[in-house]
Amino acid sequence: MTDPDTNARKAIAAMGMGLGPDVLAACRDLFDAEQSALAAAVPVTVADLAYGPHDRHRLDLYGAADAAPKPVLLFVHGGGFVMGDKGGADHWANAAVGRMAARRGWIGAVMNYRLAPDAPWPAGAQDVAAAIEALHAQVAGHGGDPARIVVMGTSAGAVHVAGFLRLRPDHGDLVRGAVLLSGLYGYTPIDPKDARYYGPDDYAAKAPLEAVAATTLPLMVACAQYDPPRFQVEFLGLMQDRLSRHGACPRAVVLSGHNHYTMAMHLGTADRRLEDEIAAFLGDIV
Repeated sequence: MTDPDTNARKAIAAMGMGLGPDVLAACRDLFDAEQSALAAAVPVTVADLAYGPHDRHRLDLYGAADAAPKPVLLFVHGGGFVMGDKGGADHWANAAVGRMAARRGWIGAVMNYRLAPDAPWPAGAQDVAAAIEALHAQVAGHGGDPARIVVMGTSAGAVHVAGFLRLRPDHGDLVRGAVLLSGLYGYTPIDPKDARYYGPDDYAAKAPLEAVAATTLPLMVACAQYDPPRFQVEFLGLMQDRLSRHGACPRAVVLSGHNHYTMAMHLGTADRRLEDEIAAFLGDIV
């Protein structure tokens, strides 16, 4: 088990629990060298595969098409509902998760989705569902096994994955499991910024809490040591709810030495603690 680089760990701790463009840029700087090397070593296999009519209905695939079909990990990026991108050849952020999957011997898929406020609730969940359906139809031609898809999201992406669980009662027929990193599920009041996606009213009726708490789909849930308090409360609320309803907690990680941004951003680097947990989760269910 590898600990984070000491200098990176100290830098992340010094940032505390804050969010914002300056913190985001500083986090990217910490991993730029390693992630740029990974980007050079693992190019995109299929770029901008369309899964719908909108110009953001696009996903990229990573990983070679070998003789035996491979498990598929679909990653949904964060961005506060209003920004974010799947990355690619020139921008490693988010694309690194697909490259990590390819290096593990899976097919990595990294998607864009429509953004708020132009695309309000439940657009993100609808786009996750559409991307999964497109993978079912097309990924076999690129080396993936449509019967072994796992969907993973971080921050707003985790919310959209949770929304997919709510939107599609048949989600157990579409994916083998879900990984939720630092998401918001409905255990805390809405933040005014989130109203850009949810609208000003009826947050409780729109939040995916009930679906995430009740689903029998295998789940992995994680938060970071330096996640803002609201995200930590959401994580603990979901864990308690799952324990009460199911008599057991899902696979769970509190990732030391990381913050809200680096939680997903570091995947693919020498710090493989979270990567190894994800791999073990996939190994159990696919």
